Amino acid sequence: MRGTARVPGDKSISHRAVMLGALADGKTIVSGLLEGEDVLCTVAAFRQMGVAIRGPSAGRVEIDGVGLHGLTAPAQPLDMGNSGTAMRLMAGILAAQRFDSELIGDASLTRRPMKRVIEPLTAMGANLASADGGRQPLRISGGKNLHGIDYRLPVPSAQVKSSILLAGLYAAGETAVTEPAPTRDHTECMLRAFGYEVAVAGATARLRGGGRLRATTLDVPADISSAAFFLVGASIAPESDLLLPDVGINPTRIGVVNILRLMGADIEIVNARTVGAEPVGDLRVRYRRLRGIPIPPDQVPLAIDELPAILIAAACAEGETVLAGAEELRVKESDRIAAMAAGLRAVGIEVRETPDGMIVRGGGIRGGVVDSQGDHRIAMAFAMAGLVASKPIAIHDCKNVGTSFPGFAKLARAAGLRIESTEAAS
Repeated sequence: MRGTARVPGDKSISHRAVMLGALADGKTIVSGLLEGEDVLCTVAAFRQMGVAIRGPSAGRVEIDGVGLHGLTAPAQPLDMGNSGTAMRLMAGILAAQRFDSELIGDASLTRRPMKRVIEPLTAMGANLASADGGRQPLRISGGKNLHGIDYRLPVPSAQVKSSILLAGLYAAGETAVTEPAPTRDHTECMLRAFGYEVAVAGATARLRGGGRLRATTLDVPADISSAAFFLVGASIAPESDLLLPDVGINPTRIGVVNILRLMGADIEIVNARTVGAEPVGDLRVRYRRLRGIPIPPDQVPLAIDELPAILIAAACAEGETVLAGAEELRVKESDRIAAMAAGLRAVGIEVRETPDGMIVRGGGIRGGVVDSQGDHRIAMAFAMAGLVASKPIAIHDCKNVGTSFPGFAKLARAAGLRIESTEAAS
């Protein structure tokens, strides 16, 4: 893999930019927005609630914010598609509205646990109903007066933290969320960018309700979760030298770089700078032989979405890589522990699955057939394995790659990966 590859805008930040722009007073202009299916669902939802949004066009959107209390009742359920982020964060916003609403999603989203947001929002005074087991659809009764709470997350989750903080914008008094381990802080950063005071001390973020969001101009950095596939690809493919410009390097998202460096990867951050509320840099990665490691537990929450790509690096490394403390992977778009273990075995890698991770013994990747189980990150991870496979790898059920990385195959091909997609597999 050689040259320069600019991956799309950060999905997490794009969701939040649309949400806060819609709830702000005035016009917010966003550049670099991810035009993936997940984010487009968020855009469509706010249009259904009366927000004028122009674009996206080449990553630019203009949002005429209606203020915290200006949303109107949607005529039909709000479809969050494949996005757990959108559903959980929207639940926090909708819990405080005057009108009733319903959140729905696709089949994979039905498997995602929503009880983890229902419980704290209910404690704040909201009224949410779900299908059996706390699954979507979520039905939210309007007209409830929320009050602040001091909540300790039972498991690290930026989505749950963000849902509570967004509900806290409407709540009487102070809302505080304490994390058992650091998670991405994009919501806190973006609230400040919109002029809303958020205090962070140690593991606790807190804010007071009753304020207002002021419209602003935002530039969304390239998504480090999307860059992760290219970081791994260039690390494992001999003679690679690849530049990934404008990547978000928020300290709460940099786990993939830290872990790959511990494995021996040659990754350099150049031109580090701050764009808006987020740190950004250009990542240069060159091939280097990798070695297996026990992945540090404190890095797992900082790389939770990038672990499928990291496990491909582990498959190419010398020795064993041990992943533990990653039980959250069981409840992503697929059971990513089971899906990655099955895929690695299918291409000739020795794997021992554990309840909260796996042990991977590095070796030669051969060809094979991988079922991505409709999970975009599983599909893109195994695409990079093709760089070093002795025979072709066929990856099935890849349609959802478009949720987070439209144009993945084209960009990967331009960087050097020999990849073909078919209508049935795209």
